[in-house]
Amino acid sequence: METVLLEILTELRENGRLNDGLLAKIIRKHNKNLVGNRRHVSKKRLLPYYFRIKDSDPERWAQWGVTLAMEEQLLRILQAKPRRTASGVATITVITRPQGCTSDCLYCPNDVRMPKSYLSDEPACQRAERNYFDPYLQVVSRLRTLTHMGHATDKIELIVLGGTWNDYPIGYRVWFIAELFRALNDGTAAEQNAKERRKIYCEKGLSSRADTLAQHVAKYQQQVNEGLLTYNQAIERLYGKGSVWEHIAHRQTADFNMLVRQHILNETSQHRVVGLVIETRPDTITAESLTLIRRLGCTKVQIGIQSLNPAILNLNNRNISVDRIRRAFELLRVFGFKIQTHFMLNLYGSSPEEDESDYRRLVTKPAYLPDEVKLYPCALVDGTGLCVRYAEGTWQPYGEEELIDLLVKDTLATPEFVRISRMVRDISARDILVGNKKTNLRQLVEGRIEERGALIEEMRYREIGTRKVDVNSLALESLIYETTTTEEHFIQWVTPARQLAGFLRLSLPKLSYVREHQSILPIGLREAMIREVHVYGAVAQLHKTGEGVQHLGLGRRLIEVACETARDQGYEKINVISSVGVREYYRSLGFMDAGLYQQMSLTGSLLC
Repeated sequence: METVLLEILTELRENGRLNDGLLAKIIRKHNKNLVGNRRHVSKKRLLPYYFRIKDSDPERWAQWGVTLAMEEQLLRILQAKPRRTASGVATITVITRPQGCTSDCLYCPNDVRMPKSYLSDEPACQRAERNYFDPYLQVVSRLRTLTHMGHATDKIELIVLGGTWNDYPIGYRVWFIAELFRALNDGTAAEQNAKERRKIYCEKGLSSRADTLAQHVAKYQQQVNEGLLTYNQAIERLYGKGSVWEHIAHRQTADFNMLVRQHILNETSQHRVVGLVIETRPDTITAESLTLIRRLGCTKVQIGIQSLNPAILNLNNRNISVDRIRRAFELLRVFGFKIQTHFMLNLYGSSPEEDESDYRRLVTKPAYLPDEVKLYPCALVDGTGLCVRYAEGTWQPYGEEELIDLLVKDTLATPEFVRISRMVRDISARDILVGNKKTNLRQLVEGRIEERGALIEEMRYREIGTRKVDVNSLALESLIYETTTTEEHFIQWVTPARQLAGFLRLSLPKLSYVREHQSILPIGLREAMIREVHVYGAVAQLHKTGEGVQHLGLGRRLIEVACETARDQGYEKINVISSVGVREYYRSLGFMDAGLYQQMSLTGSLLC
């Protein structure tokens, strides 16, 4: 391994560059000359080895004579899965501990090793289980992997999954978020702290081995699958009173003072949180619950909509009214949150025709209009109520062509201010009894649309990703659309080919709505809201300019336009739902800390 790495470094030192072809040639030459049982070298193993030597043997690493310029090129050529951070942010997904759920949807998985709706074979779930569902351990583990893959980790989006967030005790919720921040704030001490924390779980008698855990829950899982126990009953017996987890749960609680300390540290941390996402159901969305999650530092909320058809919702035991869904959208938007919805096709009782019109309602009607959508086809998983419907022949999965055709229509119906984040879940093919098992479903759908020569306006398709862009060719456009509570301005930087290089979401709350609900809202009359600012491109480290379009003033110009727009519309103040790690940036632009947000007056001189 070291021989190959030294040859690569020599090439960089002497010629100042290295391409993929030359890298492959060096690796092939080395592997061809191997004798005995020496392990072959692969590209994906080189970067972890480099960081291992740099971290554990600094004297040896110093002898290699690696300059900053050489290291930057080394990371670029050896980086694995560059699209992981092509949006400008490194994402870390964490899973909360198993917990009883206040809902029991027909299609929802009942894996008693996991929080409701998640399966133990999903990648993030496997990582969570290996780390005892501890938020600190999950972050440290993922941070290590991202670093070894060559990704910059100075800007982090935290995604907290695990069923319904509001079903957990409030002390646990505060503790969980505080520990996420602590893991990012601890820097070089985090790895040692993680070892000590792991030791505590081991001493409590807990295992993190998948086979051991599967054996431990096997009896209860079988009873759940056979309908002899509910998921909640099994969870109580496995993790409730009298279990090891009961004692652990007593330690997994915190107050806001602890969280605030971690927030303040993160404002100048090496790994800053630029986005925090939680998921919950729309029936848990109230002004009170949104105030709480905003205090946690949350900037985006995932809500499980699944359908806007009352009959379909009822048939699938989704006991949430469409009116409640509408009110959730209204509150989320006025509170400034980015809204990501989960929407399911092929639910029990539905049809391709109904699914098509249902999705069109979601992305065109002023009552909804999410910012992002996870658009999933329903799949049959063992232990769900849907198994009975399949056995009796009243539910069948759509055929592949039928599903692709439906997704093509949905994609083409998606406006340019909406992002389809996913088209499949990370459910293992082994867990899917019937239904779509293809992980490249989006690729098939986009390929079909391209064959037809149709235009895709949806955001994810238009993102520049890792492609280079001529900043001078970018044009600034504003798209205006109405919701029931706001006038939305989607301000975007686009290339001549309409690729998306950056955008801002500006909400102008309607005065009538604010007056009527003033007692429960965190904003006053004539206060605008910046809900999201994002500039794409390969991640550039903080205070440095990379190859992408970040740190070239594009974000600042978006904010200037938002301020000008809000002032011209008669708004007197503008709020931004800033994440903890970008507070300093907004302060530098003249925003002041103001309760749940940062705020600037529009009546005097602006940053613009």
